[in-house]
Amino acid sequence: MSDTENPRPECASPEAVVMQFAKWPVPGRVKTRLSPLLGDEGAMNAHVRLSRRVLANLAEARLPLQFWWDRALVAPPVAAGPILADLETLGVSQCIQQGNDLGQRMHGALELALQRHDKAVIVGSDCPSVEARYVQAALALLDRHDVVMGPSDDGGYVLLAAKRTVPAMLDDIEWGSGRVLVQTRDRLDRLGLSHACLEPRWDVDEPEDWQRFLRELAEAPEG
Repeated sequence: MSDTENPRPECASPEAVVMQFAKWPVPGRVKTRLSPLLGDEGAMNAHVRLSRRVLANLAEARLPLQFWWDRALVAPPVAAGPILADLETLGVSQCIQQGNDLGQRMHGALELALQRHDKAVIVGSDCPSVEARYVQAALALLDRHDVVMGPSDDGGYVLLAAKRTVPAMLDDIEWGSGRVLVQTRDRLDRLGLSHACLEPRWDVDEPEDWQRFLRELAEAPEG
């Protein structure tokens, strides 16, 4: 993959595009809060497994799909092989996030996506509770709002969707804190962007979240 691949124009649905945000799988750089339980290598493998699960969920929405890596690398790490294989099989375009913090990165991706699509959705790779129906619900809410968020149980959000962006709309947010959702809503209010929230979902940050993921995966019906 080149250092700066840009999203290619998708023709399947000009109305909406779904973007999955992810970090390259490197020990000690991903899912670090799982390291006390799994070790750095195990936490990295958990990240790969979660990323692939989210990708499979989002592919079921049957919308144009992009995969946004956190940085450009000369060569991908070996651990990324299963994710890259899934992307190739699904025909998903790969992109590189740009910006100094998560807010700038998401704003930049939304802004670029909305040059080609009417609506854009971002989902994190640690959000296996987000499935195709949840994405479709967000897109439906965008018919009446500028921005839609899927709240997470920890005070952030598992999904961010928009049909309109304005400069600095995601600035001054304490990313990683329990105030992300509240601060984002306040910011959007100040900038005159209408917004709505879906029902809350969960993501995987702590060891108990990982155990929940494994438990629900085991209980899921086959097929």
